[in-house]
Amino acid sequence: MIQAKFQNCIEACQKCVAVCHQCAIACLNEDHVAHLKNCIQLDLECAAICEAAVSVMSMDGQMSEDLCRICADICNRCADECEKHAAMGMEHCRECAEVCRACAIACEEMAAA
Repeated sequence: MIQAKFQNCIEACQKCVAVCHQCAIACLNEDHVAHLKNCIQLDLECAAICEAAVSVMSMDGQMSEDLCRICADICNRCADECEKHAAMGMEHCRECAEVCRACAIACEEMAAA
């Protein structure tokens, strides 16, 4: 199957999509949503780019490596933001940061292969 060489990255991106969506919803349910605006924005952008990366890798697309570099960048940005809120006790942000970092590593490895 064409996507076999991308399988680890695809799985990491799919997990990241789910966790970023969960984090965004959890942020929207926090008492002080206004200070989470950037976190929510990055969660949604990260999920969208990860979804695009999965689609392109699944068809062995010519832009897979380039898209995965972009995906690694947004995942790291999202993780940076989530880590700020995780330090204040937001468990959903801690989990999101961990998953985003793992996805960034998988995307960087795939793009370098």
